[in-house]
Amino acid sequence: MMTLKEAKCGQTVRVVKIHGEGAVKRRIMDMGITKNTQVYIRKAAPLGDPVEVTVRGYELSLRKADAQMVEVQ
Repeated sequence: MMTLKEAKCGQTVRVVKIHGEGAVKRRIMDMGITKNTQVYIRKAAPLGDPVEVTVRGYELSLRKADAQMVEVQ
C-alpha cells in the first residue's frame, strides 16, 4: 500500500483508509478525504511540503504529515 504523500503528481488515487486518531483524523475527514474518495494529486512544493490535491471538486493543500496518514491505491 502507498500513502497520499508517496503518490506522484498527475495521479488519481482512491482513499483506502485514514490512519491516526482523534482531532487529526477528524480534520482530514472534515476536508472531504474519506474512504473510497477519488483524490487527484495536482502538485507538490519543491521540498515536498505541502502537497496540492483536488478532492470532490475543490483544491486542498495538505501537509506531508497529514498526507502520510492517508492510505491510497
